[in-house]
Amino acid sequence: MPNDSDKPTVLQVLPALVTGGVERSAIEITQAVAGSDGIALVASAGGPLVKVVERVGGRHITLPLDHKSPFAIWRNAARLAALIRAENVSIVHARSRAPAWSAWLAARRTGVHFVTTYHGVYNEDLPFKRQYNAIMARGEIVIAASRYVAEQIVERHRLYPTRIRVIPRGVDPAIFDPAILAPDRLARLAAAWRLPDGVPTVVLPGRLTSWKGQTVLLSAIARMTRRDVCCVLVGSDQGRHRYSAQLVRQAERLGIADRVRLAGNCDDMPAALMLSDVVVHASTRPEAFGRVVIEAQAMGRPVVAADLGGPAETVRQGETGWRVPPGDASALAAAIEQVLALPDAERQALGQRARTAVQRGYTVHAMQEATLDVYEQVLGEG
Repeated sequence: MPNDSDKPTVLQVLPALVTGGVERSAIEITQAVAGSDGIALVASAGGPLVKVVERVGGRHITLPLDHKSPFAIWRNAARLAALIRAENVSIVHARSRAPAWSAWLAARRTGVHFVTTYHGVYNEDLPFKRQYNAIMARGEIVIAASRYVAEQIVERHRLYPTRIRVIPRGVDPAIFDPAILAPDRLARLAAAWRLPDGVPTVVLPGRLTSWKGQTVLLSAIARMTRRDVCCVLVGSDQGRHRYSAQLVRQAERLGIADRVRLAGNCDDMPAALMLSDVVVHASTRPEAFGRVVIEAQAMGRPVVAADLGGPAETVRQGETGWRVPPGDASALAAAIEQVLALPDAERQALGQRARTAVQRGYTVHAMQEATLDVYEQVLGEG
């Protein structure tokens, strides 16, 4: 039975709470629900971010939602239905496909509202994959992270646009603020990365996986006429040690190994971005949004992004950054050299324009308020 109290209970479901944009969005909405006098529940298989959920006012329920087999989905549907009844849940918000199937079945059995966020641009390279992905388009309202994702939903699932809300991800401009970065944070990270003094630094943040374009950036660095640029790849290989080794071998083959750093995870991204003379997004597949782009812009850093997916909407060519054809190492090299050649005044003006654009349209607060509006709408229509 849906919750009829003045404090709606929102249950978000996702596979686990380890790392990534889905997890961060779930935590930000947990904070918003709790801060608006709602009850915020998160169900997942757990992980290190459970403590963060609890810190921002939510409660975590451990369920094996990271299992994808049909049997596991069916069992999880029963578990979620029991949880919905026990906690008097008003809305179930699904953020990933396997948990979404379980959540949809549970919502049908209990009569509660069902909302989804279409976080990714899902592959359809296997039989029946579109049908599997289609669960993310079954929400009463489907939240899309960008206009690009909204267009994909309409094209693939024939969903009426009126059921879609484009709610971009956001950054907290009070955290991603160049004015508050203490020099010791920068010095500590520069030492950890072994950055030479006075050398331009190009940074690509993102987990080490082939479609994130690390190989493209290494090829671009090798093509540049400048030979004093240090390249830092920030992100975990998540056990893909073979790919990490491939990147090392590529750098050696190109003669740039002494100027390439595989930095692993970074727990101080504002400092990492501030150390960057150029921040690169080089993905070769469309990203639903690409949060690192707006994080870099919030720090006033020049961004060069692949011209596809969400970043094509957040980077205005020549005004708040540059866009280049995906996978084109020569174009990427030329754009990086163009940025590095900018006079300081032009660089600062571009950085300020980029930060202002983020403050106007891509903040965590704006994303939270828009999502709460979705919840209010479905409850009002129930």
